Amino acid sequence: MWHVALIYDATNAYNLKVMAGVAEYLHEKGNYNVYIEANALKDQRLPNLGSWDGDGIIANFDHPKVAKAVIRAKLPAVAFGSGYGWYTRTSHIPYFSTNQPMVARLAADHLFERGLRNFAYCGYMRTAINGWSEERERAFVNSLGERGFCCHIYHARHKTARHWTSLQQSLASWLLSLPRPVGVLAANDDRAHHILEACRTAQLRVPADVAVIGVDNDELLCQLTSPSLSSIQQAARRMGYEAAACLERLMSGKRRQNQRTVFDPMGLVARQSTDMVTIDDPAVARAAKYIQQNACIGINVSKVVSEAAISRSGLQTRFRTKMGCTIHEAIRRVQLHEAQRLLADTKIPIKQIATNVGFRSVQYMTRIFGDAFHQTPARYRRAI
Repeated sequence: MWHVALIYDATNAYNLKVMAGVAEYLHEKGNYNVYIEANALKDQRLPNLGSWDGDGIIANFDHPKVAKAVIRAKLPAVAFGSGYGWYTRTSHIPYFSTNQPMVARLAADHLFERGLRNFAYCGYMRTAINGWSEERERAFVNSLGERGFCCHIYHARHKTARHWTSLQQSLASWLLSLPRPVGVLAANDDRAHHILEACRTAQLRVPADVAVIGVDNDELLCQLTSPSLSSIQQAARRMGYEAAACLERLMSGKRRQNQRTVFDPMGLVARQSTDMVTIDDPAVARAAKYIQQNACIGINVSKVVSEAAISRSGLQTRFRTKMGCTIHEAIRRVQLHEAQRLLADTKIPIKQIATNVGFRSVQYMTRIFGDAFHQTPARYRRAI
């Protein structure tokens, strides 16, 4: 019977999904006794690991006090975090983290496909535990810079959302100052919720004026917001599962080969907060809007060309110039985004999802989905 301590922030969707992956592994093995400190990062209440008679630790290293306490304990341990943090190679503790550049690229790609050319990032005031917000900001700025675009930045005046009225006024003023329409990446889903509320205060339309993307795909929060929130699904559950497997190997006396493992996000789940198209080429705009509205009923390139009412070669060239992809690729992206949404938000059988999004068979959808996301639809659903 292994005795394992879990140290994480129970108020954070990302942490909870990591712990869901840990729980999945522990249930499979069935030989664990678990000590939980679920508020360590928020309240800085740490167990006395020096006197704790345990075998191993899985901990979020986004807080320096947590990292130092775990390192001092000198027990087999696995750390996880958002990429930023207090990980140090000299501790020899394996570290599992998020691929921030890939998160930023997914968001930039999605907003760019909607025809947006104004962009912004909404983060948090720097504290000891949220340096990841700045990392995500830098990654988004760099991703846009590679395309030749700049990014407007918001840093809060307060460390928490306790000053709700002041936060909403500040956010509303910032949003009103931005060129419109604008695509905004929020640091996480909580921040995206703040943006949506501020848009309501400022009487800005979502997504027509402000298109919003969150991170973590907190399914409940994404559905409770109005409109529903598009969000990036991280591989947090898989991260937790692999962290638990790694810890068991360490407790069994085996050595960890990779000191740091980076997990790519699973994709972006598109919902109403980015359901728009804004393009300055009328023919391309007609084509893109037609694709958004009809991709899942099985349209092809010829039908899109007919809707745009110009030559096929002319539309193909103009579409690629404005959208950065072919018409066929755009159709596939809409189908795959809708498949992701249905897998994340519903319990509809996968065979029915294939039909709903316009694929000719579940086998064909599985192959296309696997090519895009490197996993089957069934595995994607289990990992959420």
